[in-house]
Amino acid sequence: MKRIHYSWVILSVAFFSILIAGIVRSSSGVFIVPFETEFGWERATISLAFAVGLLLYGFSGPFMAALIEVTGVKKMMILAMTTLLVGVLLTYFMVKPWQLILIWGVIIGLGSGLFLTVLSPYIANTWFEKRRGLALGILTASTATGQLVLLPILAIIIETHSWRWAMGLILILSVIMLSIILLFMKNSPKEIGLLAYGLEEEVSGSEKVQKKNPVIVALQTLYEVVKVKEFWLLAVSFFICGLSTSGLIGTHFISYCIGFGFTAVAAASMLSLMGVFDLIGATLSGWLSDRFDNRWLLFWYYGLRGASLVFLPFALSEGSMTFLIIFSVFYGLDWIATVPPTINISRQIFGKEKSGIVYGWIFASHQLGAAVAAGGAGVIYNIFNSYSWAFALAGMFCLVASLFVVVIKKQPIEVKIQTHVAN
Repeated sequence: MKRIHYSWVILSVAFFSILIAGIVRSSSGVFIVPFETEFGWERATISLAFAVGLLLYGFSGPFMAALIEVTGVKKMMILAMTTLLVGVLLTYFMVKPWQLILIWGVIIGLGSGLFLTVLSPYIANTWFEKRRGLALGILTASTATGQLVLLPILAIIIETHSWRWAMGLILILSVIMLSIILLFMKNSPKEIGLLAYGLEEEVSGSEKVQKKNPVIVALQTLYEVVKVKEFWLLAVSFFICGLSTSGLIGTHFISYCIGFGFTAVAAASMLSLMGVFDLIGATLSGWLSDRFDNRWLLFWYYGLRGASLVFLPFALSEGSMTFLIIFSVFYGLDWIATVPPTINISRQIFGKEKSGIVYGWIFASHQLGAAVAAGGAGVIYNIFNSYSWAFALAGMFCLVASLFVVVIKKQPIEVKIQTHVAN
């Protein structure tokens, strides 16, 4: 019997780590109403805390990528999961709005940063030479699947017991995941005497250790790439991606459905359904990104997502569970399908060595969009007593993003950076 390459073990550990971090991060959607009811906080205030978390975990990404090169991925994963554990535990003791912002904005925001930003491309690039696109698709799928699949269970626990019991389940899962990371995670194939999956011989210079200050490395990379049009096209399109997914659907979808008479459990079940179909869609997207022009894949992903978001207010106003299921399946297939092509284009343009940190900055733009949607939708709700304008606007922005990505030129960045420096 052929022995399983350890790269697949690492993929499994990373998959479930990202999944658990996604559960912690996205559980905010089921806690909005309970926090509002128990503490009497305004929805805009609660939304602000979750928006800060989305923003911080996004902007921590490039620095996390640089820190991995200094401390190793295993130590970073242990530190990040421990931070999440502390944040979940402190939630039991909060009584003031500023404490919610500190815990769910700062602590949980930073704790989830590594898992939900740069870990996927790092694992795919370090442990896989062949089937890298498939590995990336699987890891990408775990990001949104983790954010969605457990929500119905959490909603049921909150409905039958309290939000504290639901938080307890998240705490237990986080402890189990931390133990698995401690036991099975490795920093690189070389650490255990292996080559990356599909690599026949070691590539000279592939195991360079970054000696520079990670903050300087991250900022220097940003200084180089902001001069390049393709970076901005990817960053702005990913801003819209974040605005139309985790910031809006992940944070406000359940509350939006409740406003039309659907139960929290029914709405959370729709998010879970999206998670199941996201697993299919993101994995398929990873497979497709190895075979087709990634720019045109993104064109269709953004365009179809925009159409589905414009359709959602109509589906809810009809009060039709059938329409809601159709939306959930369609949207779920497209939820995070944009990530594998975006990472691939980033690697093609900026090179493997820089792509981790560059993608971290692109993802920071994603989370800036998510934060704008999470906070902005709460403000729109306070003004109009409805989320409909927020979802319709997000759909229209997606149509704009579909036009941005098709004008990207796939030219290696090394040439462009040298040209700018020379000038």
